[in-house]
Amino acid sequence: MKEENGMDESSIPAKAAANTGSLEKQLDSYLESEPNLEGAIIGISIRSAATGDLLYQHNADTRLHPASNMKLFTAASALSTLGADHTFTTEVLRGGQVNGGTLYGDLYLKGKGDPTLLPEDFADFAKTISESGINKISGNIIADDTWYDNIRVSPDLIWDDEQFYYGAQISALTVSPDKDYNAGSVNVSVTPGKPGEKPEITVSPKTDYVDIVNTAKTIASGEEEDIEVGREHGTNVITIDGTIPADTKPLEESMAVWEPTDYALNLFKKALVNQGISWTGDIKTGKTPDDAEILLSHESMPLSELLLPFMKLSNNVHAETLVKEMGKVVKGEGSFEKGLEVIEEQLLNFGLNIETLKLRDGSGISSSNLIPPNEISKLLYAIQKEKWYTTYIHSLPVAGAEERLVGGTLQDRMEDIADHARVQAKTGTIQSVSSLSGYLNTRESETVIFSIVINHLLDEDDGKGIEDKIVSILANE
Repeated sequence: MKEENGMDESSIPAKAAANTGSLEKQLDSYLESEPNLEGAIIGISIRSAATGDLLYQHNADTRLHPASNMKLFTAASALSTLGADHTFTTEVLRGGQVNGGTLYGDLYLKGKGDPTLLPEDFADFAKTISESGINKISGNIIADDTWYDNIRVSPDLIWDDEQFYYGAQISALTVSPDKDYNAGSVNVSVTPGKPGEKPEITVSPKTDYVDIVNTAKTIASGEEEDIEVGREHGTNVITIDGTIPADTKPLEESMAVWEPTDYALNLFKKALVNQGISWTGDIKTGKTPDDAEILLSHESMPLSELLLPFMKLSNNVHAETLVKEMGKVVKGEGSFEKGLEVIEEQLLNFGLNIETLKLRDGSGISSSNLIPPNEISKLLYAIQKEKWYTTYIHSLPVAGAEERLVGGTLQDRMEDIADHARVQAKTGTIQSVSSLSGYLNTRESETVIFSIVINHLLDEDDGKGIEDKIVSILANE
């Protein structure tokens, strides 16, 4: 093996050394011949899961943008600090006294970070409030999101991403439209009409918090679809432009709202109205007083379950919420700054060299994150001894698995090797970047750890084929 690769052949058994030599030749040959890598940078780190020994490396100590492979660090840190049983609490509290069915005081909806709240949860809250004997509030309805700070997006999020679900704002009080748990978003459906007519637009959940401006047009069947769904920056005006053929299935987009706390408050208000509860004051945000009395407390699913939509579907809002939650629980401040400090401390505990890392968020959407592939593979090796490791690896997408919450972002990839090799890995994609890191059980029933990070691609989608080919070489070695 090449000395400059930093691999000590004497530490590897003879058979393994021979296999490693063959692997090196195959990978080097492929990297030299792959046209989509021309002008790009690829970093590869491959380790034995049993010993941690490096089996192959290429630009493995070069700092690269990891995209969503950053979530591997966030998930490990969250399990280590918060614990697999950690839950998020949402409370409804009252100030004042209840007399004759009227609350003489304010009603508070206090969020503590739950990204899995659904509109039906608010309906349950309203029912519980009614059953407690309150049908009128002589006071205000107040939403409290002060569990975290009021910085809504991570430092490097670009405006173009901010309108979509994957760039949604972070709040301690938010709501998801469905069980994908894209918190702080609404689902927009565009259904074609007859040629010449506007398509029908529906929003889920039903809410007047967003306004729809529909300038789109239905065109003849068989023509090319060209629909754009967007949101005007700083507003909740969702725009639908372009053309949609009459024979097209409804198009679905998940769009982030502006100010998720107010969005949650809007849906809570609607639930109160549907339950027949009225009030005399204002609907606003504020802080719950210490002497407020709890009417109900709602617990989210545990972190061990939240990891499935978080990691399988690569949910950015979950990642950034966990950053703030770690900051709140460990440092007493629910901020990006304090949460990232916690992650760095945990990575140091795992034996990583944090001096060679640049961490800017928890999701990887920032193009300023910098991590060498060797540090990613080092993390994946180190955490195997942790009591929560089974929970962690269970959260990773499984290549070729048919079920959505098993295969996740690898559901339709590497199906050709799924019959003889099991790939559990985290994907990553941002502009010009593609990554894939995880675990592979080979044909020889050996587990290897790999990290592949590609930067400066002209088309980031080309990275998927490159990654799949590299993993295929590993699987058949």
